[in-house]
Amino acid sequence: MTLEALLAQYGLPALFLGAGVEGETVVVLGGVMVHRGLLGYVPAVIAAAMGSFVADQIFFALGRRFRNNRYVRKVMERPAFHKAIEAFEKRPTLFIFGFRFLYGLRTVSPIAIGTTNLPVARFLAANAAAAAVWGTVFVTLGYLFGKSIETLFGHIREAGYVFLPVIGAMLVIAGIVYFVRNRRKVKAAD
Repeated sequence: MTLEALLAQYGLPALFLGAGVEGETVVVLGGVMVHRGLLGYVPAVIAAAMGSFVADQIFFALGRRFRNNRYVRKVMERPAFHKAIEAFEKRPTLFIFGFRFLYGLRTVSPIAIGTTNLPVARFLAANAAAAAVWGTVFVTLGYLFGKSIETLFGHIREAGYVFLPVIGAMLVIAGIVYFVRNRRKVKAAD
């Protein structure tokens, strides 16, 4: 089932979950659904904003609660984590407001912020405001450019039937390589 089909069938709950799990792509497709008249604009913005807000609150809480856990420490070793902390230390509120718009920092940033001493209430307020803006921006983009996006996806689908088996095989191979490498690292660490 495609993202578009999920949004059409399940509507706002799919938009809520997709905004938290995947992000911009689902929210823009939600805007396309608004353009088609399948979802209301304000409910779509609220679902997208709430999905993003809840996911980031969960990641923040995980960073706060498990900052000494080996999995969080592993995330702390990533270059994106260090970039997030550096940017956060320069301008904390601005960073909280903007990280969801920065590619590669969306998931790691709330975990990184959770490992700092930032008060929970401050993160909660800034995260709520940022999620509202983010949801509005990406639903609006999908709505305004709905016809163009539908046309583009149509062309992608036509090409996708040719390349889908190749892409699938590449993903399977990449997954196997990733699994084997991580397993070796874990064995070496023990």
